[in-house]
Amino acid sequence: MAHEFAVWAPESTSVDLVLPGPGGDRTAPMTAGSGGWWHRTVPEAGPGTDYAFSLDGGEPLPDPRSRWQPHGVHAASRLVEVEPSPADAAWTGRSLPGSVIYEMHVGTFTPGGTFASAEERLDHLVDLGVDLVEVLPVNAFDGTRGWGYDGVLWYAVTENYGGPAAFRRFVDACHARGLGVVLDVVYNHLGPSGAYLDRFGPYFLGENVWGPSLNLDGPGSDTVRAYILDNVTMWLRDFGVDALRLDAVHALRDARATHLLEEMADHVAALSAHLRRPLTLIAESDLNDPRLITPREAGGYGLDAQWCDDIHHALHSTLTGETQGYYVDFGALASLAEVLHHPFHHAGTWSTFRGRTHGRPVDLLRTPGHRFLAYLQDHDQVGNRAAGDRLSATVSPGLLGCGAALVFCSPYTPMIFMGEEWGARTPWAFFVGFDDPELSAAVRDGRTREFAEHGWGAADVPDPTALSTFEASRLDWSEPSRSPHADLLGIYRELIALRRAHPELTDPHLDPVRVDHDDEARTLVVHRGGLRLAVNLGASPAPLSLTASEVLFAPSGVDVSGSTLTLPPESFALVRT
Repeated sequence: MAHEFAVWAPESTSVDLVLPGPGGDRTAPMTAGSGGWWHRTVPEAGPGTDYAFSLDGGEPLPDPRSRWQPHGVHAASRLVEVEPSPADAAWTGRSLPGSVIYEMHVGTFTPGGTFASAEERLDHLVDLGVDLVEVLPVNAFDGTRGWGYDGVLWYAVTENYGGPAAFRRFVDACHARGLGVVLDVVYNHLGPSGAYLDRFGPYFLGENVWGPSLNLDGPGSDTVRAYILDNVTMWLRDFGVDALRLDAVHALRDARATHLLEEMADHVAALSAHLRRPLTLIAESDLNDPRLITPREAGGYGLDAQWCDDIHHALHSTLTGETQGYYVDFGALASLAEVLHHPFHHAGTWSTFRGRTHGRPVDLLRTPGHRFLAYLQDHDQVGNRAAGDRLSATVSPGLLGCGAALVFCSPYTPMIFMGEEWGARTPWAFFVGFDDPELSAAVRDGRTREFAEHGWGAADVPDPTALSTFEASRLDWSEPSRSPHADLLGIYRELIALRRAHPELTDPHLDPVRVDHDDEARTLVVHRGGLRLAVNLGASPAPLSLTASEVLFAPSGVDVSGSTLTLPPESFALVRT
């Protein structure tokens, strides 16, 4: 079996292929081709062959397009065949409209922390009613543990979770249960350890807050953009992934006439047509710019959806009373009522946290609500708190249920963060496992300084480099079977079932949505067609002028008397009028 090795190294005068072996490394010169590419065909190479590249006689480096790094990101790469599965032919995919997304971190989702052990819990998600499983980044990063956002080899699946073959089996296991897979990918920066791309060529241009930025518009950027687009193709075609969540796209620096995101959307649309199944691109963006999710035919970038932090901030601030930091503009109940109808609270309006106006209005008549992901919690909003504390650490089970009802009865695409569905008591803190003690110390000190600026003392911040911080962040799967966790889990199941049963709740039209609120009584009524979601966030029973012909779901019970519906404290009811 022969294999042609290729690597882009336009600034090198010589490149050697290095083949490690029991008797020592064997090197073979590569031949310069067009466009800065170097090639070498090795007749005896095939799956399982280890290899590296030496640039101008330097130390061997892993392949920037390596699909397997069994010995870590600093070691040699290994050839592996990752191809579409036979099961892909029968898989018709999962579209975003009407779906429920479940966000998980493989390393802390189960005690085993692997793709294989995560498979054992997929039936829980099916029973819950989930449609799409969103997996935090799985690309290769340095160390034994981490969130995944410090990846340095984007084509390789981390060995910490089982490697590329195990991830392909995980995707197949999801599809076999009717679950689509969303993969979180990071194209805005690389991690601090093992990022050798700049030694191969002009991959980097400038920096952002997390590290070096990719060269998207400078000399040599055509190949850099192809590096990203080929990676997109690999996940969607070869691994069978159904959607990509694009991390922090506001940090992508691209001054070209056609932005990378628009080019990516066009690329994925063509791939979707070829594979004959829906493929979805979901952005994380801090811009509050509807152009990202406006179709290309209408002059937008053509992405399918985006996370919407304004919805989260309004929910969190209303339920907890927190108004510090970026929650400063979200404390009023009116803010929550607004974002349940208009996804951007900051839409060309003043942002106190930013000290300037921010955002742009969404066209409610033309933009469907499913293009916005709504959530009570996510990995960022939990993990970037000093202690990694979840809402369940400070909010009552009743209010957790109210928050869930507002998310699932909204016109948006609901997303659940793992364990949220039963009010998990385990924290989810920031953690890393770098081998370099100096880098670990820098992360530890930097994290402490960052939180000090927000008023948290060093004692409040778990050591992100400690194994105990990682282990404490694992879900406790004994919780869902006991009260009060089982009760909240039942509420989540029922709310998702109601979404599937009543088309009013999956209707994506934003303009007809109306939300009434009473600041003093702390009540809201969300109007969805002929259905009404009545929510009492207060500590006293709340009578509402609302005629209910049928109570579809009220976990704590309601008192219906003529045109008055009385809700117990911290409760909700979904009724038909």
